Amino acid sequence: MITDHTFRLDGKLALITGSSAGIGLALARGLGQAGAALVLNGRDVAKLAGVAAQLRAEGLTVHQSAFDVTDGAAAEAAVARIEAEVGAIEILVNNAGIQRRGVFHEFKADDWQAVMRTNVDSMFYVGQAVARRMVPRQRGRIINICSVQSELGRPGIAPYTASKGAVKMLTKGMAIDLGPHGITVNGIGPGYIKTELTQPLVDDPVFSEWLIKHTPSRRWGDVDDLAPAAVFLASDAARFVNGHILYVDGGVTATL
Repeated sequence: MITDHTFRLDGKLALITGSSAGIGLALARGLGQAGAALVLNGRDVAKLAGVAAQLRAEGLTVHQSAFDVTDGAAAEAAVARIEAEVGAIEILVNNAGIQRRGVFHEFKADDWQAVMRTNVDSMFYVGQAVARRMVPRQRGRIINICSVQSELGRPGIAPYTASKGAVKMLTKGMAIDLGPHGITVNGIGPGYIKTELTQPLVDDPVFSEWLIKHTPSRRWGDVDDLAPAAVFLASDAARFVNGHILYVDGGVTATL
């Protein structure tokens, strides 16, 4: 039965990693507009405070927690602090991620490690810290941010593609282990979304023309296109959706 509360998140606390800009900020705003209290995360304390103030001015309930998601001990300590000082984390969005470009045979080992630490290790560290607390409560929602590159490759981004493929399979593995404890784990696979990081591609007329021609919806995605998917997966409407990757890509993964 669909009720006024089916897609609402009132009374829930959501931690969103990498939420001081771009996709993470848009997901946080969407969850907050659906009623969730927010814990924003990033490493730049001043930037995080500014974004938190902005969202509070929009009427949202916002807390902030600056910590390095690639540091397992820091992630554990931060999650413990949030649970003690703010409340039980009932929704986790593992969003933090980076991109480093370069052809495979010239890619630097340090850049490979940075991509893997941020895109994969962080999801393990933060996801495990939160899951350990969700399990005794027998409830929770975890959403990992994947990518169309969880399925498809492009020139010059082999390590990123590898990392997002790993995130897809980590999501499925987490869903299997945590499902018996009332916790769902799903992924969102954004397509090509206009953000600060993709602005150089947006501004490249050759790439933009190619992308739009290969996207059935015939446009770039906007960050606001992603928030409804996060709200759905975090809500009671998705209580039997588990281990699924929801691609929000305008149809890119549906076509050659």
